[in-house]
Amino acid sequence: MSDTDRELRVSKIRNGTVIDHLAAGQALNVLALLGIDGSGGESVSVGMNVPSDKLAKKDIVKVEDRELSQSEVDVLAVIAPEATINIVREYDVVEKKRIDRPESVDGVLSCPNRNCITNDDEPIRTRFAVLDDALRCDYCGEIVREDEVATHLDVA
Repeated sequence: MSDTDRELRVSKIRNGTVIDHLAAGQALNVLALLGIDGSGGESVSVGMNVPSDKLAKKDIVKVEDRELSQSEVDVLAVIAPEATINIVREYDVVEKKRIDRPESVDGVLSCPNRNCITNDDEPIRTRFAVLDDALRCDYCGEIVREDEVATHLDVA
């Protein structure tokens, strides 16, 4: 089999977002984080465990007609710090950026502690400090592990 025969063939998208260089096995977590479950009608392409010079194996997610909000990028950075985001318009990549792991994530996650002030009827947005492998609520100190992030999303 020639190298050409082994190339990954994934169709281009006209407009939308390509999330590349995800660690192998992270694509489904990214879809959950973005709230994509098939019911919204988005056209999505997913490549899992595809060959990569940089990562050996990687995942890639292409979402048509959707550009990520900054809050979505911030949360994505927590679970996929090595990812790159490409914004595509009329089949051309118009913006390519590496995401940076933020120091904090504001107003995107709900605190799992029912007694936290952010879960009361007070007008307080959640704020989580980003640690090495978890997030910590700035108000009550509750810890959310990275693998639990998708279950605490509060993205509108």
